[in-house]
Amino acid sequence: MKRAERTSIQDILITLVRMALGMVFIVASIDKIADPTAFATSVTGYRIVPQGPAMLMATVLPWIELLCGLGLVLGRFVRGSTLLALVMLTVFTIAVLSALWRGLDISCGCYTQEPNAERLGWWKVGENGFLLMMSVLIWCRSRIAPTLERFLQHQSEALHKKE
Repeated sequence: MKRAERTSIQDILITLVRMALGMVFIVASIDKIADPTAFATSVTGYRIVPQGPAMLMATVLPWIELLCGLGLVLGRFVRGSTLLALVMLTVFTIAVLSALWRGLDISCGCYTQEPNAERLGWWKVGENGFLLMMSVLIWCRSRIAPTLERFLQHQSEALHKKE
């Protein structure tokens, strides 16, 4: 009985971590979707991609962040959403490290596109590292944690058994 209770608590914690990570991606996407031109300016500030590809990234990336976040919050396509989160966070962290190593004085562009937003710093590397750890935890535990997708599948199977 204790083992079942412990697993249940772990499932709840993983679900909360999954939902929290999803909310981070949803919140991060909102300002970018509202003003892709300003986000493209943030992207070019990193001096990694030129303006043309930056505008394409600024148009597409926030929608990927939003869908990834919704997938995590709703518990749909959790493995795919978690893989997307891992890839995006890895790329974002590399971009931040690159900017810091080159001494760029830019704002992150993560949650707001305000020109006077807080400047990029090592705290961002720590924040991304924490979010990466959350992603790895979800990835490792998502096969057993409760999700909406698993619940709907279970309900569908139960309904077919009754017929």
